[in-house]
Amino acid sequence: MMGAAGRSGPDTAMVEAARGGNQRALDALVAQSLPLVYNIVGRALGGHADVDDVVQETLMRVVRHLPDLRDPHAFRSWLVAIAVRQVRDHEQHRRAALGRSSDLDAARAVADPAADFAELSILRLGLTDQRREVAEATRWLDEDDRDLLALWWLEEAGELDRAELAMALGLSGPHAAVRVQRMKEQMYTARTVVRALRARPGCPELFDLIRGWDGRPSALWRKRLARHVRDCRTCAGLGNGMLPMDRLLAGVGLVPVPAGALARYGIPGHPAPGHPAAGQPTPGHPAARGAGPSRPSGPSRPSGPAHAAPGRGLRSVLRLGPRGPVGAVAAAATCAAVLAVGAFAAVHLGRGSAAAPAAAAGSPSASVAASTAASAAGYSPSPVPQSPSPVSPSPSRVPRPPTTRPAPPPPAVVSAKKGVCVWNFTGVSQALAASKASWYYTWSTTHQGVTTPSGVGFVPMIWGSASVTATALGQAKSAGHYLLGFNEPDRADQANLSVGQALDLWPQLMGTGLTLGSPAVATGGDTPGGWLDQFMSGAASRGYRVDFIALHWYGSDFTTTNAVNELKSYLSAVYNRYHKPIWLTEYALINFAGGTSYPSQQQQAAFVTASAKMLGGLSYVQRYAWFGLPAADSGPSTGLFHSGPSVTDVGRAFEAAG
Repeated sequence: MMGAAGRSGPDTAMVEAARGGNQRALDALVAQSLPLVYNIVGRALGGHADVDDVVQETLMRVVRHLPDLRDPHAFRSWLVAIAVRQVRDHEQHRRAALGRSSDLDAARAVADPAADFAELSILRLGLTDQRREVAEATRWLDEDDRDLLALWWLEEAGELDRAELAMALGLSGPHAAVRVQRMKEQMYTARTVVRALRARPGCPELFDLIRGWDGRPSALWRKRLARHVRDCRTCAGLGNGMLPMDRLLAGVGLVPVPAGALARYGIPGHPAPGHPAAGQPTPGHPAARGAGPSRPSGPSRPSGPAHAAPGRGLRSVLRLGPRGPVGAVAAAATCAAVLAVGAFAAVHLGRGSAAAPAAAAGSPSASVAASTAASAAGYSPSPVPQSPSPVSPSPSRVPRPPTTRPAPPPPAVVSAKKGVCVWNFTGVSQALAASKASWYYTWSTTHQGVTTPSGVGFVPMIWGSASVTATALGQAKSAGHYLLGFNEPDRADQANLSVGQALDLWPQLMGTGLTLGSPAVATGGDTPGGWLDQFMSGAASRGYRVDFIALHWYGSDFTTTNAVNELKSYLSAVYNRYHKPIWLTEYALINFAGGTSYPSQQQQAAFVTASAKMLGGLSYVQRYAWFGLPAADSGPSTGLFHSGPSVTDVGRAFEAAG
């Protein structure tokens, strides 16, 4: 175990200065506290959509009650205890709210799977093999054990010591040790369950057992599955070779607050990612099933949001109010939370006191790194004044006069799941920005002709066998974190690959190191012995990695309720078969039987609205992409924008969805 000496935290002088009213010291203190609080709350809540709110409330309480802290040396223990208390209060309020609600859709939508903290841990820390298994197993823990795991991981990372952990739980040292041991036993059970569900070809009796399961981890299903694993000859021995969590987590850092989120709010020293030069085009996507427009290609590193003015400080967001903005992703919104906390701090600690005036205009704001935070805020820990003193503005800066300008609206809340299929047409870049999609793809590793809007991600695809080249694979690696596999290999007019051909090429896709989606079959993703089933079995037998399932779906029933239920049933069947996250990379209402027919614009728009709500509530659906961005300038289509661009009724529904 890494000792407490290895952790970084605010020094006593900084805490004393902040407690005494030094605004810059308070900015630095809040900035240093953010990563610790974010990891505690994020892991304890399992990536719930309210992570940012709980982090914000925690930091606000810290600021509000900081003057009452008697011992500056106890700041970290006090901070952790407040975070744990806020998590527990949130869970109590959430359970009470769900108990009063009869809306099943609302109950299903309480968590945002795009912000799943276990998945964020896997992606951002690069966890593989057994470390990845541990992250996935956390979903099976009881709420109290998730709280404890959040603290224990911080202890393993050297950010807390056992005394601080015990204090946060309100327990004695020996009692805390017993709780930790019990939590580890629960994790061992959860890891065996994860192994059993991921095993291929797997245990037939186990698959019969989970036939009626909805795919949501719970204590009841953990006990049922663990009992089966313990008593089943086929599943016996799944715990063999399982390393202790202590060894797996030792040396694993914490999940950082994303730099892109910091750049979005103009925090100095964290520029948004740039756009690399577009690569060479690869063969585009042919027409869908012989109908509709062709779908060409296009690459770009997903551009991080960068629209805030440089140097925008903590106090400059005071007008956002005590709750602050809610971003598109929980991690980004958590950054917004610390900004709003800083604004609150400026008022709270400065209220009625001439010793804590507002900071000078353009004063630097928070950073997640400890040393960067202190220097960026202009705070030096020595000498520490014996009494609070005003912070003088730099001679080169002029204090910003009071303003009565109206507050700008908070950023729009956009689902991180919502995406769109894109090919070139007049006004494509403007249409993509207006669509409010969070991500897009072009059936290629490039996106020539398409300018990626700020805050929108591009995901590359290896379309077929001809796309498996060093150039295309290199373009994919430079484009971001994800890679989509072959496009409809089960169709002769698309990638047209046999299962054996796809498996032989797959190691080259794995070699990119990107989070890798399965080949996206046109139909039959849930069919035993179908193309996808054969591929997944073959990948398992060869030890190949497939991180998520990519699917296409087109509905021929144009009645909204029927179409949504049909899509949901298909996704559920696929998830129950493979137990992997799902990306729905093409979907719309089109009937291909006896020709090609489309619903009315009103029917398609109603389906967009209802399906987005349904997809947002399915924890195992990580992303979805509407087909597609361009619409035919004459005749029916599923597109969101005509050339120009000019939005369609379907496009308006898509903009408002998610």
